[in-house]
Amino acid sequence: MKEFISVQEAKEILKGLSLAGEKVPLPLQKSLGYWTAVPIYAPMQVPSFDNSGMDGYAIAWEDEGESRLLAQVVQAGAYPDFSLQKGTAVRIFTGAPVPQGADTIVHQEWVRVKGGLIFFERGKLTQGMNLRRAGSQCEQGQLILPAGTRITPGTLGLLASLGIEEVSVFAAPQVSIILTGDEVVELGQALQPGQIYNANGPALLGYLSQLGILDVKVYKVKDDSAEVIRVIGEALTSADLLLLTGGISVGDYDFVQEGLAENGVETLFYKVKQKPGKPLLAGIKEDKLIFALPGNPASVLTCFMQYVKPSLGQWMGNPAAWEQSIPYPLATNWEKQAKLTVFLKARLVAGQVEILPGQESFNLLSFGIADGLVEVGEQLSEVEAGTALPFYPWS
Repeated sequence: MKEFISVQEAKEILKGLSLAGEKVPLPLQKSLGYWTAVPIYAPMQVPSFDNSGMDGYAIAWEDEGESRLLAQVVQAGAYPDFSLQKGTAVRIFTGAPVPQGADTIVHQEWVRVKGGLIFFERGKLTQGMNLRRAGSQCEQGQLILPAGTRITPGTLGLLASLGIEEVSVFAAPQVSIILTGDEVVELGQALQPGQIYNANGPALLGYLSQLGILDVKVYKVKDDSAEVIRVIGEALTSADLLLLTGGISVGDYDFVQEGLAENGVETLFYKVKQKPGKPLLAGIKEDKLIFALPGNPASVLTCFMQYVKPSLGQWMGNPAAWEQSIPYPLATNWEKQAKLTVFLKARLVAGQVEILPGQESFNLLSFGIADGLVEVGEQLSEVEAGTALPFYPWS
């Protein structure tokens, strides 16, 4: 077990794990947000036929002159069973198949129609204009998505255009959450003296839902050694990734570390040189990953963003899971005393990072308006305005 290690060391330990989700087929409409597990090749050429890029008139470029006899009409969805005759044109609409012999589409705005003839200025035209050639998007067998591509709404459209109904992805892990603390009560209940509302549960569930993880088991456990041991054991029977909040420090009622050890969890590291979230524990049991997060909501969200989120991304096949930050210049000077890496709630204003007031680990007001976290490294004490710092957006 490594103890009181740097942020970078903690991330390298987690990054070095070989845990990954199984490759599973998903229906296209359920694959949004996942990463492709295998390369995807085009099963067909697209477009599958020459078609018009706009409403207009199809002509043969080799024909001379600036007029044509209007011979036929081709609508989208129809297929012409004729060839374009010399000196003629076809009225055509966007997406409609272009008849054999035609190779240029004239904008309808550039055409004057009179007495069954169309007239246009040839000087405005170029051969092949507005013609979408078969295979101009992709040819059959062409690589269209490498493995490790995140599936976006645009990806869904691409795959649907190729007739692909199912995608091989890395399955999301089964996630369970254990909330500790006798003082924590659920929303809707009246607070008694000394009690607080459960903020960590909704925050974690919200973050997990952003990642496409919706089926989450949530346990609430009392501050009792035997109960903590029992619930951890129960959760580990089904969870691939287990999150615990609170009970990980060294107080008289902090039983999480003991409960993990009793259930055979190997500690990867405990305590990180950071603020907030120093008493963070990461552990492993066979192919299960465990994070014991501090109890303060600011610490929970910070640790989730820095360690849990990229671990989930890596599990689900994201090749850039640990490359979350974007450098942005600091809006104002900043000083810190502790020789720790500090993660500060911040928002982006005119391309700069503005550090928000209320950085205490119990204070959630700044989280309500923050766009993400900015990282001030362990070795830094004074940072001048304009200095580029890593910024981690929520989504």
